[in-house]
Amino acid sequence: MSSSRTRTSLVHQIGYAVRHPDRISPHLRRLTRDLWLRLRTTDHVSYYRAVMRSDTARDPKAAVGSKTHQRWLALGQMQFDYLVRHGLRPEHRMLEIGCGNLRAGRLFIDYLETGNYYGIDISPDILIAAQDTMVEYGLAGRLPHLTPVRDLRFAFLPDRHFDVVHAHSVFSHSPIEVIEECFAHVGRIMKPDGWFDFTFDRTEGKEHHVLREDFYYRTETLVDLAAKYDLKATFMADWEELPHKQSKIRITLPSS
Repeated sequence: MSSSRTRTSLVHQIGYAVRHPDRISPHLRRLTRDLWLRLRTTDHVSYYRAVMRSDTARDPKAAVGSKTHQRWLALGQMQFDYLVRHGLRPEHRMLEIGCGNLRAGRLFIDYLETGNYYGIDISPDILIAAQDTMVEYGLAGRLPHLTPVRDLRFAFLPDRHFDVVHAHSVFSHSPIEVIEECFAHVGRIMKPDGWFDFTFDRTEGKEHHVLREDFYYRTETLVDLAAKYDLKATFMADWEELPHKQSKIRITLPSS
């Protein structure tokens, strides 16, 4: 879903505070944390890893953007159903970037053939929570691969290995240089007929971020960036029909 609003503008912030007074205190806590972490970290990965450590300590489900257990279940099911409708099959090998505590990953792990799910995340803390999810849902026998990473170069992964790459609510928290790093390397690990789906916060106005945690991009910015690395980007209009505030793009290789 898109908006032309710039959330960093004073007018927007005052209006938002008037409409949602209950959210002023949480925002002030985020602002205080942001100022503290800026002093203690030197790059975005270190910054957001610290954010996730803080959020996961309070509530692993809320740390991945789900305020309730029911919402956590619903968002995971939405992601899973969409990919299955769009071609995900049990024999596929799948890489989930930013797998978190397996909100959708638990469904992918159960659906895919044993050993075909690979999940990576910059947060070791949320991957510990992912292990708890595996235990809760009895998924140990499916032998998923869960790996902490420091970047999106995928240097430890083999060439042309994945049928499907998936990143939900990752680029909505990523500056453009992190997204570009991913685009520069993801084509190497995709099979020639594979695809890479990702969601992002879409704006039709000025691109901006809020507290270095939430980033808003124009569709054409990401489409053009993908083209820079010979990747074809397709806006997934049918995703807009679902009850989710982000938009989705599918990346394929030129031969696809």
